[in-house]
Amino acid sequence: MSVQFESSQKKGPIVGIDLGTTNSLVAIVENGVPRVLRSKEGQSLIPSVVSFADQNHPLVGSEAKRNKVKDAQHTVFSAKRLLGRGFEDLKPILSSLPYALIEDSAAGLVKVQVGEGSYSAVEISALILREVKKRAEEALNCPVAQAVITVPAYFNDAQRQATRTAGRLAGLDVLRIVNEPTAASLAYGLDKKRQGLIAVYDLGGGTFDVSILKLQDGIFEVLATQGDTQLGGDDLDQALASVAAVEISKVFGIDIYSDVQLHASLLEAAESVKIALSTQAEAVLQLKLGDQVYSRAWTQSEFEALVRPILDRTEEPCLRALQDAGLKPSELSDVVLVGGPSRLKIVQDTARKIFGKEPNASVHPDEVVAEGAAIQADILAGNNRDLLLLDVVPLSLGLETYGGLMSTLIHRNTRIPTVAREVYTTFVENQTAVDIHVLQGERERIEENRSLARFKLGGIQPAPAGIPRVEVTFLIDADGILQVAAKDLRTGQEQSVEVRPTHGLTDSEVEKMLINSLENVEADEAYKKLVEARNKGEPVVRAVEKSWEQAQALLPPEECQEVQNKLEALRTALKGEAVAAIYDATSDLNRVTVRLAELLIQDSLKEMR
Repeated sequence: MSVQFESSQKKGPIVGIDLGTTNSLVAIVENGVPRVLRSKEGQSLIPSVVSFADQNHPLVGSEAKRNKVKDAQHTVFSAKRLLGRGFEDLKPILSSLPYALIEDSAAGLVKVQVGEGSYSAVEISALILREVKKRAEEALNCPVAQAVITVPAYFNDAQRQATRTAGRLAGLDVLRIVNEPTAASLAYGLDKKRQGLIAVYDLGGGTFDVSILKLQDGIFEVLATQGDTQLGGDDLDQALASVAAVEISKVFGIDIYSDVQLHASLLEAAESVKIALSTQAEAVLQLKLGDQVYSRAWTQSEFEALVRPILDRTEEPCLRALQDAGLKPSELSDVVLVGGPSRLKIVQDTARKIFGKEPNASVHPDEVVAEGAAIQADILAGNNRDLLLLDVVPLSLGLETYGGLMSTLIHRNTRIPTVAREVYTTFVENQTAVDIHVLQGERERIEENRSLARFKLGGIQPAPAGIPRVEVTFLIDADGILQVAAKDLRTGQEQSVEVRPTHGLTDSEVEKMLINSLENVEADEAYKKLVEARNKGEPVVRAVEKSWEQAQALLPPEECQEVQNKLEALRTALKGEAVAAIYDATSDLNRVTVRLAELLIQDSLKEMR
């Protein structure tokens, strides 16, 4: 059975949506003021939970959350962590989920197994967004078909595309994808009406982001962004649950993880303890085990000691963001905390330690992102001309060039939307097609970066190497989604692709990319110089080899021997890794073939006559 989605033809107000891991919200701007839309009961939060107890009529939100424990086998939560990700990416968290993930190898997607049915993260997210859409229409008493949706700043192309697709399946025209910390800064800045340098520390249910922004005269400019797409409040729950699972196994001999319902109950109890400890000094984690009860009191200090190593993982992205922005912590005017977990004292202490500044918790941590999305929606609607949002791309983008190097066209932390063009040529005689290999990352070697897409540009007229001119254009739209086009400037032949990888980077891959780019600067530069030297020497070798028969007829034996000696010297140098030796040998071969080149030209002119 497949989930059926509705489409909407009518246009209404543009709403801002925070599609969260734990909860989702929707907001709108009225009379210049953002307002989160609430249910008839006054609830602003829509739990990001879907229950498939009745697969023909899935429940979403609060009703579904009530089934999270009593019908765990048919209830899915934290689907945002699965968006745009491959099965291999998610292996580390499989054991922590009470529901089963399966691999749809044909589509390259991960699906959640629920009873006899299976659903992709996009389908589940679409159901949540449809419920959000319904909330907005009930609150506004009119159709809603256009929205701005927020995503973690470190969501890559695949995850952004998945979010946009989920919106479309829910009957929404997604006008813009906005980074969550950027949206938060919009709401914060509008409220404060001030200028300054702000760090937005955004710890959500399943993701962590930090962005450094500059506010000046209504312009919100993102200077740098970093993050971890697999770090959030869920991990704090898992830490508590892991301790309980070990203790239950020792005392009661029960394997919590083998029982889906008990596993879900334990996660629910752990989340309740975490929330309680945000306002009180002690909380008790209780879990019914048939006729027995597991009970364990947690003090705030015990909980903080347990989760501190998890939260310490936020420090490195924060420091890297500051470094990318060219700032010291002391230069920040504000540190703004966003996300439900920021209510915890340990989270506030962590941010304070990292930035050396008292964090600002005056904004509503749950609602500020949705409010910011609504402000962006208001800007797009043409109602607010006083604000301008300038976001950035999180990782560099480029192409594979001859020799296995990445040629960067768009550097990370470049403002978006943006466009970059570069003209390339061929390295092989009479080449009629070129392979375009799009890459993402910070290293010189292609194998150290992530492959985004490949496509072929054909129809190139045969010509000597170095003659064809192929213009490659990278266009990143305001959503951070990349389009690549390649055009043969001689024939006008063109090919383009919207980058749609099947799965995204894992958090460790993102972190490894950035750390390795810093740790291997010298090695990468040395490798680049070696490849560049070889790229200069190899065409000279090919040119001499191609004209060798003519050379023997045109040059005296002693000159032919000298050319032969220099040719062999360059061949030998190219096999090694001594850059200076390659350049010297290339220069020597060029020098001794000057007379040969002149004779070849004269010979060619005679033939033309």
